[in-house]
Amino acid sequence: MVGVAKMPSMVWLLAAVFMLGAAVGLAQNTLHYEFFVKETTYSKLCKSKSLLTVNDMFPGPTITARKGDIVIVNVHNQGPKNITIHWHGVDQPRNPWYDGPEFITQCPIQPGTNFTYEILLSEEEGTIWWHAHSGLDRAGIHGAFIVHPKRGTEYPFIKSTELHKEIPIILGEWWTSDLNLQLEEYLKTGGEIHNSNAHTINGEPGDLMPCGRGHAFKEDVLTNRTYLLRIINAGLDNDMFFAVADHLLTIVGTDGCYLKPFTVQTIMISPGQTMDVLLKTKDFPTYRRYYMGSRTYLSNPRLAFQNGTATAILEYMDAPRARGGPLLPNLPNNTDHETAIDYTAQLRSLASKEHPVAVPEVPDERMVITLAVNTLPCTTGEICRGPGNNSRLAASLNNASFEDPHVDILDAYYYSIKGVYEDDFPNVPPFIFNFTNTNGSRRYWPTKRSTKVKVLEYGTVVEVVFQATDILGAENHPMHLHGFAFYVVGRGLGNFNETTDPAKYNLIDPPYQNTVTVPTAGWAAMRFKATNPGVWFMHCHFDRHTVFGMSTTFIVKEGNTPESKMRPRPASMPKC
Repeated sequence: MVGVAKMPSMVWLLAAVFMLGAAVGLAQNTLHYEFFVKETTYSKLCKSKSLLTVNDMFPGPTITARKGDIVIVNVHNQGPKNITIHWHGVDQPRNPWYDGPEFITQCPIQPGTNFTYEILLSEEEGTIWWHAHSGLDRAGIHGAFIVHPKRGTEYPFIKSTELHKEIPIILGEWWTSDLNLQLEEYLKTGGEIHNSNAHTINGEPGDLMPCGRGHAFKEDVLTNRTYLLRIINAGLDNDMFFAVADHLLTIVGTDGCYLKPFTVQTIMISPGQTMDVLLKTKDFPTYRRYYMGSRTYLSNPRLAFQNGTATAILEYMDAPRARGGPLLPNLPNNTDHETAIDYTAQLRSLASKEHPVAVPEVPDERMVITLAVNTLPCTTGEICRGPGNNSRLAASLNNASFEDPHVDILDAYYYSIKGVYEDDFPNVPPFIFNFTNTNGSRRYWPTKRSTKVKVLEYGTVVEVVFQATDILGAENHPMHLHGFAFYVVGRGLGNFNETTDPAKYNLIDPPYQNTVTVPTAGWAAMRFKATNPGVWFMHCHFDRHTVFGMSTTFIVKEGNTPESKMRPRPASMPKC
């Protein structure tokens, strides 16, 4: 105490200021946003239409926070229909009430009402996003959610002082018709939901599409600078190739987690996924303007698809002698499977001291889940427009086609309401066959509607093997799990072999994602530890497949400690 007593008062004051500043720098901040959902009129592809958006913006506003922050978003529904919003990639620890999927964790926000979401950021760092989770409303209701490192820490791939600018790049779609009318038609007839009329980059189809010239998104850049592109595939139904003409792209993160950097000319990104990408501009550009471009990667060439190329412009502001351009990127062919598979194979976690991995080595429970597009029978008197015009299109996981209940599953679980869901989702397919080569047999087409969920004990280490099938055509499936990120420990083509394939798993540095691309006629294996109590949706992020029923729900039971129990139910939850 003698030494402390002799410390000069000014030094004490400086020490106190330093400690306060350090505390403030590390403190958990609470940020507030107001979202107004309403119809806005836009003119694209030579036609005008109304679209549900947030704050009259398409895409919607960007949320910016730091790791560990709390984000409060008050959503005012000024539109004509029910709505919910999901915070895609946020684990929401112990907080399923604010996750957002309609009739899974909440009843929808009705027109003329509002609901305030509390978003708890924990381990997320990088690019995530938000979007509507009701019907097909995310076509217009979506936006970027950027999570910076905690104050006082740095990116692992570049110093912030060396990064010139961050640029959200949101890949979307545009329909000239009312998408909600298409959904109503599907619910009546079971027919296909039609493809969009154009792809978009930051809300614009670009110069190559009708009435698009002069309206493309444009980003001004300077020579010899480094830019961070935060790329989000917000489209409803297409894997996408993306490139920037005559520029290399260095991938450093995905789904709010860092990767070992690797450099490519083209990325492949599935709906729901995000990619953090460094772009180094040229010292002496040949052209003043370069196109960014995106087009469909078609994993099933027999499917109809949107064949257009969306463009945006990268313009050098300090290269006056360069030729005008723009130069188009050399995008892969729509069916270039090799480029898509090779790209995905390069995703590996950073696995550094500051950003370690913790891959569960031994699962307590393994699930093998088949992914299929199916049919439902057409009842007497119905007009059906599924295959053969005598059935309805459906989709399933382990031949269980998910049907939304009329009371949200989280409330049913919390209050022990009977008859809302069945807790017997199967761990394995109901029948075994050559999943990836059925030779067109109709034997496996039919499925049944149900609301089956999988119940997990707290702390269970789960391995899920997603097995694609070629029932009604093989294609990629971007499978998304709410409430968790997971390690993608393996993937391959053909049928999963439980004896030989696990020996090839990557348990050292597998990518840590919330949306995994299951390859066409192949499989992907992921692992997670069920330490987030609550109700968590799992579904294909092709929205038509979610509507068709390619979904299920995990219920993670509570543990025995306060830290392993759900937070109390908010009194403000919307009513059904």
